[in-house]
Amino acid sequence: MMSAEPVRLAVRLAVLLSGRGSNFEAVLAAQSAGDFPAQIVLVGSDNVNAAGLQTARLAGIATTALARSDFGSKQEHETALHSALEAHDVEVVVLAGYMRLLSADFIARWENRIVNIHPSLLPAYPGLDTHARAIADGAELHGCTVHLVDAGMDTGPILAQSQLTVSPGETPEALAARVLKMEHRLYPKVIADFCERLRATR
Repeated sequence: MMSAEPVRLAVRLAVLLSGRGSNFEAVLAAQSAGDFPAQIVLVGSDNVNAAGLQTARLAGIATTALARSDFGSKQEHETALHSALEAHDVEVVVLAGYMRLLSADFIARWENRIVNIHPSLLPAYPGLDTHARAIADGAELHGCTVHLVDAGMDTGPILAQSQLTVSPGETPEALAARVLKMEHRLYPKVIADFCERLRATR
């Protein structure tokens, strides 16, 4: 008699955000739709008033709010964050508008397990104000990139990209809105693919 194939448990995700976390909402919607290889088990923020925390609570997801001002140093703040992740048995960290740079030490603890989405076609326009910079340069193509996080500024290995054509006379705000819609489609798909590969290695 052949043994049944072992059930592959969902990969345990933590989402870090600083505001509304619309990409968190997109991933949560994909999870709720079913057939998603991961489960959000924790939502963390450096902003105690982040709207994304309330969204998580309403969805029955554990939250942790760790204001940087409550800690004496960046290291202490990140140690508390790391402890929260470990306490919830987190396997993959998803950044969804987390506006605090993570240290090289923290990233090393979670090497190849932190995923981020950036609003440009990396390596073009790392950092902030990507849409205005793309328009100022006369870029014809723009978009978003999902990548693993390393110690550099938006320099980690690229997992996927999605692109669009910049319209003549387009404002940074209009371009940002179009790119954000692309992010909401791309991020859940890439996270699902990434977690499925991780689950297959167990």
